[in-house]
Amino acid sequence: MSSVKLRGIENFACRGVDLHVREGEVLALLGPTGAGKTTLLNVIAGLVQYRGSVLLGGRPVDGVPPEKRGVGYLFQNLALFPHMKVRENIAFGLKAKGLGPAETEGRVGQLLKLLRIEHLAERYPRGLSGGERQRVALARALAPWPKVLLLDEPLSKLDLRTAKRLRLELRRIQRRLGITTLYVTHDQTEAIEMGDRIAVMDEGRIQQVGTPSEVLFSPSNEGVSDYFGSPNILNCRGMKVLDSGLALVELGGFSIFVPYEGRPIEKVAISPWNLYISRVQPPGPRLNRLRGKVVKVRHHPPLVRVEVEVGQVRLWAELQEELWEEVDLKEGEEAYLIMPLRWIRTMEVPDGV
Repeated sequence: MSSVKLRGIENFACRGVDLHVREGEVLALLGPTGAGKTTLLNVIAGLVQYRGSVLLGGRPVDGVPPEKRGVGYLFQNLALFPHMKVRENIAFGLKAKGLGPAETEGRVGQLLKLLRIEHLAERYPRGLSGGERQRVALARALAPWPKVLLLDEPLSKLDLRTAKRLRLELRRIQRRLGITTLYVTHDQTEAIEMGDRIAVMDEGRIQQVGTPSEVLFSPSNEGVSDYFGSPNILNCRGMKVLDSGLALVELGGFSIFVPYEGRPIEKVAISPWNLYISRVQPPGPRLNRLRGKVVKVRHHPPLVRVEVEVGQVRLWAELQEELWEEVDLKEGEEAYLIMPLRWIRTMEVPDGV
């Protein structure tokens, strides 16, 4: 394992980037397209020119060629060799390092088992599903025992269910190996689920670094807040712990169910785009179904922001104009809201409070 330190990184896409990735952690590098995220990975890997300094494990590696930096890189396009079987793809980097056949075969076998792809060893990439290709590419990146792992939008081309499953798999593997990991994504939910900490990047600069709760509940500037959808942040006024990892929290005239991880909850957040609004009471279970009054409608094409008074608080919902036309609500009218449990984030009371 190695820490990663970047000092004053400058090039065509980066603007004085300083960043510290702690040994063994997953740092999610979050930002929009064109923010400079992939370029920053390429700087760490030694694939592009830059000014400034990269330190891996406390040692400067500027001028060290990519193959000697001890970095594993999972590219967004995976870059698997189509003419090689899965086993051969994984072994490629090991053979390039000059490992003998016995060592190579042993390491490939370990990774096939770790990634749960032993049954795919003799198949070609064209015969694999998207999730299977991701696992093979990850095995190849891990094969040469890298000290640092770089993942560039690794799940962006997968369907939601497969991506969710692989996020859990990636976290399992990372925890088992304890490898320092930079995980690039443009998806806020993915960053929150994957990152021990999140670094928000935009226009070539790091805007904020912190835990998911710190970035979500205490954004450093308006740009960071906007990127998370300017979430509704509500103070918890009371809570009751339930079974199955849930708590019922009082938020000011109404209560909702939220995820519970064992510590008192101080605040609750949900992005406006994850609030569902309708004129009629939605069907289905009454979990986190709320009723309120529309107090403000603001048109910002192609979006509409709707403020709804529920109990003693006001919540913002955001949706596309064409969907708002279907909802057909006006200021002063009654509305129903759904707060899906999977999109609710909580901030726990700090230690010592």
